[in-house]
This record gives sequence, C-alpha cells and structure tokens, in this order.
Amino acid sequence: MSTQSATPAPLRSNALAQTWYMTQRQLMAIFRQPAYLLITLVQPVIWLFLFGNLFKKVVELGGFGTTSYLDYLVPGIVVMSALGSSMWAGMGTLEEIERGTLNRFLTTPVSRGALMNANVVQNGISIAVQTVIILLLGKLGGAHYPGGFGGLVILAVAAILLGTVFGAFSNALGMLVRQRESIIGINTFLLLPLTFLSSAFMAPSQMPSWMRHIADFNPLNWAMVAGRSAMSADPDWGIVLGRGGALLALAVIAVWLSTRTFRSYQKSV
Repeated sequence: MSTQSATPAPLRSNALAQTWYMTQRQLMAIFRQPAYLLITLVQPVIWLFLFGNLFKKVVELGGFGTTSYLDYLVPGIVVMSALGSSMWAGMGTLEEIERGTLNRFLTTPVSRGALMNANVVQNGISIAVQTVIILLLGKLGGAHYPGGFGGLVILAVAAILLGTVFGAFSNALGMLVRQRESIIGINTFLLLPLTFLSSAFMAPSQMPSWMRHIADFNPLNWAMVAGRSAMSADPDWGIVLGRGGALLALAVIAVWLSTRTFRSYQKSV
C-alpha cells in the first residue's frame, strides 16, 4: 500500500481532520463489537438500581442535599463509569503496538498528534454516549435533575474531562510498560481507592475527616462535585468553575505527557 493511498491528501493538510479520520477508524472497531457496548452498561445499571435501592435510606443521615439517594448517586455513577472505561485506553494502544498497526501508521504523513489524540477523542465520544444512557436510566428510575439541561451538559463535560485525563495517562502507560499485566495491575490498584476516596456514595459530611481531605485532591471527586453542583437547583458556580478548571488543566497536562511519551516511543522503533 502506498503512502498516498494510506493517507488522503486532504487529511495530510489538516491535523484536526486527521484526528477525526483516525477517531472514526477506532469508533468503527467499537461498533463492530456491540456486545462490548452492552457489557460496559452492566455495572452502571447494578450501581444505579441495586446499590441505589439498597442504600436509599442513607440520605436520612443528612448532608446529601436531596431527599432521594438516586438523585445523589446518578452523577457519581456517570463519573465512575467515565473513569472505569478510560483507564483501559492504554490496552487499545498496546494492541495497536503488538499488531504492528501503529508502526505502519508511522510510515505515513499522518500527524503524530492525530495518532495519539484519536484514542482520547474516541474515548470522549464513548463517555458522552455512556453518560446520556446513564442519565436516561436514572430518569426512568425516578431521579430528578433540578439543574435542567445545562446542569446535565456540565456533568457530561466534567466526565469527559476526567476521561481525557485518565485516558491520556493510560495511553502513556501503555507506551511505557508495553505489558498487559502491568496495565491491569495498575488499574486494579487505582480504581477502588479513587472511587471510595471520593463522594461517589457518601456525602462528604458523613465521611471521616481524613477521607474528606484526600477527596479534595482526587480528580474523580472534582468531577463529581462540579457535576452535582451544576445539577442542583441552586448551583455554586465558583465550585463548578474551580473544579472544572482544575480538570481542564490536568487534562491538558495528561495529553501533553501522552504526546511526549509517544514521541519517545517513535524514536525507539
């Protein structure tokens, strides 16, 4: 296959178009595995309807800002799902390396940033779709969203930013370790601590003080706090902008680190 046919001329002249081209390629791979899409929704459904009903009386302790535990839980499930799916982005990168696909693309004029960022964009689109489905399921279960459409959009943006952070870090990890076992081990080690050292299931006022202090530095909690505040009837825009800004800054750093790691990988092949 010639370089000309592998990368059409219009794509070579526009990095954004190249990124979208590569993103479409990854999205098609997901669409060919509809079972995977269904499996990713099994855990959110369990959290929403089993866990939500099991602990629905916990709001009587106070501090949740609502009388419905499901209202409190939905934003947490959205953000947790974004984290859970994005942490495995590096496995896709590793698979591309093992199959030799990534190395073949390196011989084409396609932008190196497009090669790396397509994974992040694809992950963001997947998180957006996942968020919409979870919000609809929550609504069917009786959840209320006083913040309206704007609050839901902000929650989705917060989830996407969080997914970008951990998706980019996961890509960098895949480039560095190049071993499935290492990625699985690190993800398994981080997932539960990040989840339970946050306000995913419990109001901050009901958490031990040391857990609250750790949660203040947890990006997962930043997304939850920003989303919950935006979805409330009286949003605290200082909190929304503060946590959202921190997530955006961290996402930029993560993407930069991922790109730098990719360049190091490129020099090694």
